[in-house]
Amino acid sequence: MAPDFGVFVSLFVDTLDYWWIIIPATLLGIVVGAIPGFSAANTIIILLPLTLSMEPATGMIFMVALYTASRLGAGIPAILVNIPGTAGAAATPLDGYPMAVSGRGQQALAISFTASVAAGLITTVAALLLIPWLSQVAYHLHSVEMIVVMLFGISLIATISAADTIKGLIAGFFGLMIGYIGADVVYEAPRGTFGFLELYDKVPLIPALVGLFAISEAFVVIERNTILSEQGAIKQQHAGWGPTFEGIRDTFVHWKEVIWTSLLGLVIGVIPGAGAAIASFVAYQQSRILSKTPELYGTGHIPGLVAPESANNGVTSGTLIPLLIIGVPGGATAAIMAVVLEYHGVAFGPDLFDSQPMIAYGSFTAMLITYVLLGLMILPLTRYFSRVMVVPTVYMAPILIAFTLVGSFVPRAYVFDMGVAIVFGVIGYIARRTGYHVAAILIGVILGPLLENYFLRALRISEGDLTVLFSSALGNTLWVLLLLSLLAPGLKRYLGRLKSGNTNATE
Repeated sequence: MAPDFGVFVSLFVDTLDYWWIIIPATLLGIVVGAIPGFSAANTIIILLPLTLSMEPATGMIFMVALYTASRLGAGIPAILVNIPGTAGAAATPLDGYPMAVSGRGQQALAISFTASVAAGLITTVAALLLIPWLSQVAYHLHSVEMIVVMLFGISLIATISAADTIKGLIAGFFGLMIGYIGADVVYEAPRGTFGFLELYDKVPLIPALVGLFAISEAFVVIERNTILSEQGAIKQQHAGWGPTFEGIRDTFVHWKEVIWTSLLGLVIGVIPGAGAAIASFVAYQQSRILSKTPELYGTGHIPGLVAPESANNGVTSGTLIPLLIIGVPGGATAAIMAVVLEYHGVAFGPDLFDSQPMIAYGSFTAMLITYVLLGLMILPLTRYFSRVMVVPTVYMAPILIAFTLVGSFVPRAYVFDMGVAIVFGVIGYIARRTGYHVAAILIGVILGPLLENYFLRALRISEGDLTVLFSSALGNTLWVLLLLSLLAPGLKRYLGRLKSGNTNATE
């Protein structure tokens, strides 16, 4: 299952013959990612008749290229207008949008694109070389371990609310309460649905996401002339190509951050059901914990943008591994890929890499080529994308609301979801005006239901024995790491005060 270098080169050259399908899929993926509410999954569903009519290798390469490009494109609205159109981009605005408001939107886009491309290339090569070992990750991470991984992400609530811990925790628990609305996963009993059948399948994520961030932001910025601050507007007017090159340089200055967060995303991507949202939140949380300047996160700090963008692009190659090795999709897009391959009679498993290498290894080489194309195509466009922010808010705010309402409608085609987006927009606006962090609410909405599912699954397997949470050696190691990451900020502050006290005493 691990071919030599010559076979890799041959596969790479053979995949280049599919340029005629990779380039249009890449362009379409960028557009899809940049439109809030749209995703590679629902786009591939719309294009399902097309992919089913293709040869399996051609269809797989098309879907992989579209999926890869859409992941990178999702960072564009997240940075420029504070709209994370997918859950995987939910952590991107935390530092990306403050950079854009201060007039560094072009630089932020360059950082996002460079980190995404670099992370994608690193993890795709790593996936190709480490497939036999990465395919075993899903066997070692069970419900107990995933509970701790979820808690890593949820602990970000406390991290981002350091300025006002009480308000941050209130916002986080409010988000968790919203996340538990819907049918109970064990008995299917409705909880907090208020009689709405549309809420039985949980609160729809995309309407909640774009409502909290985009619609509430539109309500806020309509009170100003532009999204940009006064200094930001001056910077934007005089911006040339310099910020693009500066953003590329800044990303490579933080090359260590790119490498470890992308590999973190790769490992999380291998776990079926985990996905880019968990990877980006965990990467952001760990990046802040390990930083020497954690107080700068949330103010437009470069590592705070590099970490989630590297992690969520690291997930892309990881999601293909459980699909191809054990036939279990790593996410929604991979599930649709499975449908297409099954339609053509493709049998998943380790033998696929020997019997049909153009489908198995070709998927990764297509992803590699797509990231190279993305780097060449999208980086020169950063200067022009950033011009969106100079549009007066009297025009921008209605456009944002219109796009987000359409994006809210697309995933399930329910008019009800547009109402959900407006409700969450009002909630987000009130939260912003009263000093509550909307990101803390969103973390609860996204990760709360996932935590419940894994927790109840662990209890059902153990027949209600809570000690199962500490029954795994790997799980216990993760518990220790979680505890250390939570104690690290306080320990750093204590050691800093101790060091300064000793310095003063010496003087």
